Amino acid sequence: MDTTLRDGEQTSGVSFSTQEKLSITRLLTEMGVNRLEIASAKVSEGEFNTVQKIANWAKNSGHLDKLEILGFVDNGISLEWIKKSGCKTINLLTKGSLNHVTNQLRKTPEQHLYDIKKNVELANSMNILVNVYLEDWSNGMIHSPEYLYQMLDELKDTSIKRFMLPDTLGILNPNTTKKFCKDVITKYPKLHFDYHAHNDYDLAVANVMAAVEAGVQGIHVTMNGLGERAGNAPLPSVVAVLHDQMKIKTSIKESLLNKVSRVVETYSGLNISSNQPIIGENVFTQTAGIHADGDNKNNLYYNDLYPDRFGRVREYALGKLSGKSNIKKNLEALGIELDNDEMIKVTNRVIELGDRKEIITQEDLPFIISDVLNTNENEKKVKIKSYALVLSKGLHPTASIQVEINDKIYEQTSSGDGQYDAFFKAVALIYQKLNKTKPILTNYKVIIPPGGHTDALVQTVISWKYNNHEFKTRGLDADQTEAAIQATEKMLNIIEKM
Repeated sequence: MDTTLRDGEQTSGVSFSTQEKLSITRLLTEMGVNRLEIASAKVSEGEFNTVQKIANWAKNSGHLDKLEILGFVDNGISLEWIKKSGCKTINLLTKGSLNHVTNQLRKTPEQHLYDIKKNVELANSMNILVNVYLEDWSNGMIHSPEYLYQMLDELKDTSIKRFMLPDTLGILNPNTTKKFCKDVITKYPKLHFDYHAHNDYDLAVANVMAAVEAGVQGIHVTMNGLGERAGNAPLPSVVAVLHDQMKIKTSIKESLLNKVSRVVETYSGLNISSNQPIIGENVFTQTAGIHADGDNKNNLYYNDLYPDRFGRVREYALGKLSGKSNIKKNLEALGIELDNDEMIKVTNRVIELGDRKEIITQEDLPFIISDVLNTNENEKKVKIKSYALVLSKGLHPTASIQVEINDKIYEQTSSGDGQYDAFFKAVALIYQKLNKTKPILTNYKVIIPPGGHTDALVQTVISWKYNNHEFKTRGLDADQTEAAIQATEKMLNIIEKM
């Protein structure tokens, strides 16, 4: 069960719009997620309208039974909310520890059980399926197992479909997770148990693995590990562990993981760490030259996590740790061949640039080769000769540009939503007049050094797609728009060579 849209939205600073929630729901369903917890009941009128729209889409597409809503023991108020929204399943939040019952609800276990049963009966009369969260279950198993077993004894013969075991505060480790899950499964073999991990000790994925080993039948995840505090178990990592380490087949389509992850990253506004397993930008990048050399010799540094499984490609970083093998791998991708002496010169220049902490990309290599070997074949065919950017309050920004393409000068003016947008639209107009295919900008990232100095150099990284070829270019300047223009000039020269 994916709970990105419920527990994931409890990440500090994250709030999805209606269209974003609907989009994520559709993508997760397409990817093969079995169940989706899409909201908490009673949050707001806006949330109710969002759930209605998602429910309408799910009903028309045959996925309504997959939608679940977190609800509360509140004499049917949550049930009415869920019924009116068009959904059919409540994940009823109950207390899995004596501490929560007595200190938060101020009730006895008997009173809480009475309230739960009353809500379950009401749900039955409304044709709403009930799953139950035993909130703070992990602490309940540690400090009040007799209370927890009292709960399960009283509820095991009701219509509750799933009993969900949350490590609410993320306090468990694989040993305790496996023991506690095994204890309840052994005692109640006919009940369906889910496990809901939190990542406070960075053990969520390991704990999910332990819970599955113990025999739980459902696990809860979020895209990119979103969730309260340190987050939940990240879906991509869990899927890889289940498929590779445990040899358990799931319905998840691995090839869509990266795509869905990037959408959630954009909508949430939280950047994925570059070294996040499976989905991080650098996790399929070899940096050390010896690794690239090993990959050339029967893939010595490969494991089962082949990047193409997840819609990714293997890359070889360029910098001070690069050896000839790294350079060779990147040149092969560009279709460039060099002799041994040329390779040595280019490798030395890449290492020199890396020592200066400059980021070097595959797309930079033709320019480095041109500089090092003093050849004319890689000279710039496109030059941004001049430009004027105008920003005025109350008016759209405008850009007037002069571009030289194959020794001919072209001028154009355009407006846009921002200065760079106006600049790029002016470029696009020139390319349109020349009947040239316009490149597509797919991502735009500005990297600002810490400290907040207004004169600091910033790096603008732009991702492009051109004739099914995807690549990145970078620019460096004190002005981020100027850096973006530098990156664009590099891109235009690359596609001119294509």
